[in-house]
Amino acid sequence: MKINNPGNAPKVPFNLEAFVLHSEDKIELVYLSLKPGEILEKHKNPFDVIFFVVEGTGVLTIEEESQMLSPSDTIKVTSEKLRGWKNKGPETLKILVIKLL
Repeated sequence: MKINNPGNAPKVPFNLEAFVLHSEDKIELVYLSLKPGEILEKHKNPFDVIFFVVEGTGVLTIEEESQMLSPSDTIKVTSEKLRGWKNKGPETLKILVIKLL
């Protein structure tokens, strides 16, 4: 039995704190952590994504619409839509990213 966590999972190859907790054919789980003031720039993916906010608050922008999300908030973003995050709060924003490959 192997238990994965951000301490032993492979880092995602970009300049933010993000770790691949699980990956297989149709799903990937990524733990994303944004410090206060950090931004994940708007980008597109060729797959749907579900975001689950674990801790903190952050602003998710999908295309031109922005919404503040809090712990336990969950939202699905369909493929090819621009999406980005901003941590405007005083604490670290922790998000579970579920990629539907």
